[in-house]
Amino acid sequence: MKRAFIIIDMQNDFIDGPLGSPQAQVIVPRIINKIRDHQQNGTTIIFTRDTHNQGYLQTQEGRNLPVPHCLENTPGWQISNPIAEAADLTSCLIFNKGCFGSIELAQHLRQEGYDHIELAGLVSSICVISNAMLIKAHLPEAVISLDATCTAGVTEEDYQASLCVMKMCHIQINHKGLI
Repeated sequence: MKRAFIIIDMQNDFIDGPLGSPQAQVIVPRIINKIRDHQQNGTTIIFTRDTHNQGYLQTQEGRNLPVPHCLENTPGWQISNPIAEAADLTSCLIFNKGCFGSIELAQHLRQEGYDHIELAGLVSSICVISNAMLIKAHLPEAVISLDATCTAGVTEEDYQASLCVMKMCHIQINHKGLI
């Protein structure tokens, strides 16, 4: 089996910056533990990084979410330092993406023949679900899973809705550790 652990947008702006939340902060140590587990098993660790430029507010996303965030090469764009240190970013692929999902990530996973992909990160109802659907479309027979304890939504309602939609699309949702 060829395995990948995909960490979606665990960037400072989504954790404790302008779009941060207590729910996002809670998952940081959980993702670090997951990284360590996957490293011991030889799983490939891959990141996505939401990436915008100074013209963000003129984009469709910027008009719908008028909060500048993840502006390239700013501190908020960086992957959270504790996560970056745990993963050793120098040995990881990072896909910068200007929109919710990364077609390049999905194509890479298909080209490399990954058959088991686990997802984690932020935000469950936007970028996590978008990448899950793209990966599923590119690798319909791959086992794709999400650890529900390692993602967070904007609200509890959208978090639960995103888990429900992913489950309906045959993404395996692991609730281990949830109270």
